[in-house]
Amino acid sequence: MTPGKRPKVLTAQAEDFPRWYQDVLDKAELADNGPVRGTMVIRPYAYGLWERMQAEIDTRIKATGAENVYLPLFIPQSYLEREAEHVEGFSPELAVVTHAGGKELTEPVVVRPTSETVFGELMSKWIQSHRDLPMLLNQWANVVRWEMRPRLFLRTTEFLWQEGHTAHATRADAAAYALRIHLDVYRDFMQNQLAIPVLVGLKTEKERFAGAIRTMTCEAMMGDGKALQMATSHELGQNFAEAFDIGYTDTSGQVQRCWTTSWGSSTRMVGGLIMAHGDDDGLRVPPRVAPVQAVVIAVKDDERTTTTASALVEALAAAGVRARLDARTTQGFGRRATEWELKGVPLRIEVGPRDLESGQVTIARRDTGEKAGVPLDGVAAAVPDLLESVHTAMLESARTRLADRTAEASTAAEALEAARTGFARVPWRLLGTDGERELNQQAVSVRCLQTPDGAVPSTDDTADHPADELVAIVGRSY
Repeated sequence: MTPGKRPKVLTAQAEDFPRWYQDVLDKAELADNGPVRGTMVIRPYAYGLWERMQAEIDTRIKATGAENVYLPLFIPQSYLEREAEHVEGFSPELAVVTHAGGKELTEPVVVRPTSETVFGELMSKWIQSHRDLPMLLNQWANVVRWEMRPRLFLRTTEFLWQEGHTAHATRADAAAYALRIHLDVYRDFMQNQLAIPVLVGLKTEKERFAGAIRTMTCEAMMGDGKALQMATSHELGQNFAEAFDIGYTDTSGQVQRCWTTSWGSSTRMVGGLIMAHGDDDGLRVPPRVAPVQAVVIAVKDDERTTTTASALVEALAAAGVRARLDARTTQGFGRRATEWELKGVPLRIEVGPRDLESGQVTIARRDTGEKAGVPLDGVAAAVPDLLESVHTAMLESARTRLADRTAEASTAAEALEAARTGFARVPWRLLGTDGERELNQQAVSVRCLQTPDGAVPSTDDTADHPADELVAIVGRSY
C-alpha cells in the first residue's frame, strides 16, 4: 500500500455497482436485513436521513393545504375487491391475515399495501356537500408488499412512506392538485434538498398505477446509469368514487361523483440518494438533508485541541449548522476520517496542534475531497456558504451525468443500445406499445412520457401537446 494512503473498504463502483451498494449499506451502518425475509432494519444514521426527508416533504405537503391523518394497518379483503383493477394489480404482493386471537377470521384482512380503499370508504362517510371539498389528506405510515427479490431501501416487503389522498368536485381540480404535488412537492424537494435532478412525465398505460387514469412519475438517474422511480402521483378519475360511493351535493342540490387522487414517496429515496451521489469512498450526502453537516475532529488528545474543537461545534450550532464533535482520540485519525467519509458528511473540520499553532483549522469537502485552511475565528461564518457550494456542485454534477448519459434514439434497437449505459429519448410515435413490448423483453422499460420540452403532458393530450409529439424516456431500472 502506498505510504499515507488509507486502504479501500468498498468494492469499486466500476467493478460491481450492486456489490458497492451493499458495501455502503454495511460499512456506513445504514441498514440491515430484518428477521423476516425482505424486511429491513433502518439504523440510526439512515433513519436520521429519512427524518430530514420526511420533515421537508411534510412541510411542502402542508403548504398545499393537506392535513395529516392516520388510518388502520389492516384492511378488510372485501374493500380491495370493490375496485377490480386495483385488487388485480396488487394481488401478487398482498399479505393476508386469516387467523387472529386463536381463531379463524370470518373475513380475511389484508396488511395495507396502500390505502386507497380505506380512504375511499372514509371519504364516502365524511363528504356530503360541495362545502366539504376539496378534501386533502395525507398519512405517514408503513405498508407491506410481499417482495420476491428484495433489496434494502429499493424493494422491501415493509417500507415507510407518505401517501396522500384527495377528493375534488371536478376532474380539472383533481388534475391541477396532483400536478401541484408532483412539481411543487416532489420535484422541488428532490432538486433543492436531495440535489437530484428528476425527469417528470406520465407513465404509459402498461406502467400506470392499478386503478388510475393517469400516473405521473419522477425518474432519477443513478450512478450506474439506471433509473429509479422516486415518487408518483395518480389521478384516479372516478373509479374509486364509484366503487366506494364518494359523492357530494352540488350548489343546485344534485348529487355528483367526486374525482380523487393519490400520491406517494417512500424510504426508496434513501437508496436513491446513496446511488445518485455515492462514490468509491462511500456516501456523499447533500448538505440540506444531512443529519450531520459538519464533523469537527480533534486530531490529538490534548486540552487545547479538544477544547477548541468543542467550542467550534457550539459556534457552528449557533450559526444553524448541524455539527458533531469527534473527540475519540484513542482511535487513529485515519480510521475516524474514513468513517466520516463513508457516511458522506459534507464537511470535515480537522483541529490539530499544528493547525492551532498557525491560528487555523483544515476543512475538507466530501464532494470534491478539496482541503483548505480557514482562520479559526472565521470558521462559523465560512461553513454555511461552503455547505451551499457543496449542494450546488452536487446538483450540477448530477445534471451533467444525466445530460451526458442520455442519447437521442429513433428506434427500439437504438434505445436498447443507449440503455446499456443510461437513458434514451425516442419519439413515442416511433416506439409505441409494440416497441415498448420489445424493450420489456430485454429488461428495459419506458420510464415516462414527456412533452418535447420535458414537461408533463396535459390532461387530455391537447392540441398544444398531441400524443404523436410525446417523447419516451427509456432505460433500465431498479
